[in-house]
Amino acid sequence: MTLDLGLLVLRLVTGLLLAGHGVQKVSFLLGGAGLAGGTEEFRRDGFRGGALTALAAGATQIGTGLLLACGALTPLAAAGAAGVMTVALTVKRRNGLWVQHDGYEYPLVLITTSVTLALTGPGRWSADAVLHLLPWPTWWAAAAVAGGSAGGLAIRAFLHRPSTPHDHRSPS
Repeated sequence: MTLDLGLLVLRLVTGLLLAGHGVQKVSFLLGGAGLAGGTEEFRRDGFRGGALTALAAGATQIGTGLLLACGALTPLAAAGAAGVMTVALTVKRRNGLWVQHDGYEYPLVLITTSVTLALTGPGRWSADAVLHLLPWPTWWAAAAVAGGSAGGLAIRAFLHRPSTPHDHRSPS
C-alpha cells in the first residue's frame, strides 16, 4: 500500500504541475500570459510556428500532465512529457542547471519523474490498473523514454531558427 500511495502522490504532483505549466502557456489562468504571451516566449527562444507552436506545447503539457496524474496510458504520457520537457531543457541549457538563473532544473525534474513513472508503472490506484492495462511490458517503458526524448530533440531541430548576427533575440 505504501508503494501505491507514493506513486499516487508522485503522479498527482508531477502531472498536475505539468498540466498547470501548459495552462499558463495558452491562457491567463494560473498566472499565464495568454496565448500571445506563450507565442512571444517561443519567438524569444528562437522558435518558428508562432501561436501553433505555443498551442502544441501547451496542449502536450496539459494532456500528458493529466494522463500522468490519472495514471492513464502511462508510457505514452511519459513519452509526451519527456519530449516537451526535453525541448524546454535544450532552451534553458545555456543558462546552467539552477532555476534561479532560468536554468534547466525544472525540466530535468519533470523528465526524470516521468521516466521513473514509465519504468515503475503508475501503481494500483491508477486508470491503467482499473482498465487492466498493467503490467506494461518493459520494452514499452524503454520505448517511451527513448521516443519521447528523441521526439523532443527532433521538434527542437525542426522548429528552432538559428540566430543570425542581425538577430536581436537571445541565442538558444
